[in-house]
Amino acid sequence: MRAVIIASHGGLEGIGVGDVPSPRGPAADRVRVRVHAAGLNRADILQRRGHYPAPPGYPQNIPGLEFAGEVQAVGEAVHAWKIGDRVFGITAGGAQAEYVVVPESNLARVPAQLSWAEAGAMPEVFITAHDALFIRAGLQMGERVLVHAVASGVGTAAVQLAHAAGATVYGTSRSADKLKRMRDLKLGLKESIAVPDAPAKFVEAVHTWTNGAGVDVVVDLVGGTYFPASVEALSPRGRIICIGTTAGANSEIDLGLVMRKRAAIIGTMLRARSIEEKADAIRRFASAVLPLISHGKVRPVIDRVYPVDQVHDAHERMESNASFGKIVLTFA
Repeated sequence: MRAVIIASHGGLEGIGVGDVPSPRGPAADRVRVRVHAAGLNRADILQRRGHYPAPPGYPQNIPGLEFAGEVQAVGEAVHAWKIGDRVFGITAGGAQAEYVVVPESNLARVPAQLSWAEAGAMPEVFITAHDALFIRAGLQMGERVLVHAVASGVGTAAVQLAHAAGATVYGTSRSADKLKRMRDLKLGLKESIAVPDAPAKFVEAVHTWTNGAGVDVVVDLVGGTYFPASVEALSPRGRIICIGTTAGANSEIDLGLVMRKRAAIIGTMLRARSIEEKADAIRRFASAVLPLISHGKVRPVIDRVYPVDQVHDAHERMESNASFGKIVLTFA
């Protein structure tokens, strides 16, 4: 089968497409999926650079955390799926290939409204956003949410899900142009601010937007220097959910302020979870998010779709930080 291959760690020259052995026929509760589309994520960039290896048991040279396609074969213990079903799902690696084998519990049914590219853009970011907001941070109707990197894949998903749940949503981005696009799309973002070089600027904006009350939840996809400012922007008993570290993994915070606000700092990562934990997250996604798609309440936001042979261009696009929403690879 054809697959995206990391030939060497480092720059763009290390990524390409080649032939690798197809996975064996599925046994027990495993399902083999013929992949039509696979989302590109920051994790794939980090894996190519040699900073984020796949967990044991997953391909080290084939990236990919999410996919959409058709069931091609099933193990003898599979009951939920049959050959030809349209499915999408998550895995800890190897999704950017013509075939992927996963447990049946790590799949969900693709709504009829979604194209293959749209389906490939959804699982990782919508499952991450839903789990972070509602399971980890316990977001409630009427609360206020601040989403950093609001124009990213997870950011656009988090805005829509929080808005659909009755929360008031604010956002930050390094790009004023991306914030304008967010407003034009009418995804549910109430207020936003561009913070290209001074993260602390958003604290004053939050206090203005909320009449000094602060936000109940911060979805932090950035880390680094944003983190102490996020603590300042919290309301009493507020929660910060840490998802990404694009601005760096290290930060200094005022622990006294954390204690005075009785703040909760919560970390989350989807890739490292067990099969059972992933199954639980995807069940909640299927139950809570897929009906919103069917009713037109949320939708994937796609930046660009690349044939898999153009994976070099896709990586270059993501590394440029010019992308808005998801980048998707397709397999003919």
